[in-house]
Amino acid sequence: MSSSPESRPAATDARREQRLGPVVRRREQVVPGTADQRLLDTRGPSDWVHGDPWRVLRIQSEFVEGFGALAELGPAVSVFGSARTPPGSPEYEAGVRIGRGLAEAGFTVITGGGPGAMEAANKGAAEAGGVSVGLGIELPFEQGLNEYVNIGVNFRYFFVRKTMFVKYAQGFLVLPGGMGTMDELFEALTLVQTRKVTRFPIVLVGRDYWQGLADWLRHTMIAGGKASEKDLDLFHVTDDEDEAIALVTKA
Repeated sequence: MSSSPESRPAATDARREQRLGPVVRRREQVVPGTADQRLLDTRGPSDWVHGDPWRVLRIQSEFVEGFGALAELGPAVSVFGSARTPPGSPEYEAGVRIGRGLAEAGFTVITGGGPGAMEAANKGAAEAGGVSVGLGIELPFEQGLNEYVNIGVNFRYFFVRKTMFVKYAQGFLVLPGGMGTMDELFEALTLVQTRKVTRFPIVLVGRDYWQGLADWLRHTMIAGGKASEKDLDLFHVTDDEDEAIALVTKA
């Protein structure tokens, strides 16, 4: 005997089904609208854009953009130095010659993309017909990429940018610089010392500027047992620009 109509669920309710991507919702769990509709129509709170989950996606996107822009550069050297080096100064002109020499040797020149010593190296590379890369960084004071950069990538996060300096270069060439230059220098020294990167020449140009640091490492850090004597072999100090280029580009 068939049940009465009142004892059966309505056919329309029983068949009511909603597919939301991989999720199936039925009967009272069906929600109004579609994902696209809610995305396009809703203007809710925007606090989520400042949360850590969204930052993770931004960080991921910076790595993807950096890798995509730089993966096909070929052999490259990262050149560091002060943004405060004035154009026309001996240090600036040394940077121009180094950038030119690297380009003529077939190497891409990578800098932080700013003014001063960075601009000088980019200028030398660009004027020699080489690839001149600038990896900029978001700062409270606007800096921007110098005019000699022909491939530029701007980053929000220092640690992403620092990864690009190391990943796509086969060595560092360091002109006199300030806190940022020291940061990059000691990052590279630590990576080589701990063998996070294999052979990675680090050359400091300007003996008058760098010798005091080398002496402090020897007579204070190493003498105090905080590093070993062999760590002094992680870098080379020279006044000779041709020697610097040869050291950082040799196989």
